[in-house]
Amino acid sequence: MIGEQAVDFSVKPTLTGEKVVLRPFADGDLDAIRVALRDPEVIRLTGSTPGDEADQEKVLRRWYGTRNAQPDRLDLAVVDRAADVCVGEVVFNEWSAANGSCNFRVLLGPAGRDRGLGTEAIRMFVGYGFEQLGLHRIELEVFAFNPRARRVYEKVGFVAEGVLRDVKRDGDGWVDATVMSILSHEWDRHRGRP
Repeated sequence: MIGEQAVDFSVKPTLTGEKVVLRPFADGDLDAIRVALRDPEVIRLTGSTPGDEADQEKVLRRWYGTRNAQPDRLDLAVVDRAADVCVGEVVFNEWSAANGSCNFRVLLGPAGRDRGLGTEAIRMFVGYGFEQLGLHRIELEVFAFNPRARRVYEKVGFVAEGVLRDVKRDGDGWVDATVMSILSHEWDRHRGRP
């Protein structure tokens, strides 16, 4: 029974695809993550807020220095195989043992965009969640001003469930977010290629 199944997020796998490798974070990844987190597009699309660089640097080093030791979530670096550099991250967090579900998020910096790296990374990671961890449901939220991400999620098999209205201030206005999910029986049917 899924509620009794212990998902082991302490195991940090390495998953290899044609274009990307998903692996635990290494010290050398911090520079690429720093660039990604300072990118105006990443800041806007993730709902982040820019802050004091000195404070951000401390938080960044502490945060990414502990990702491989977290037993309640799975954070992996997305590495571009062609360039052998980290271009972002994929994350399972907000695990619910009772429901066999977790939240998913992805961040790709400028070096990881528009080449299919994100699609492959998401497909591999979601597949790992269902096939190796035994998850029942994986969910996410995507802002309305990020149609590129929504297309990728749909391409992998995520289904829109509803809209959270006016969830984020965007300049002088507000933006909605769409809640999307994919279920294990859907994944079994199409393996991320609906």
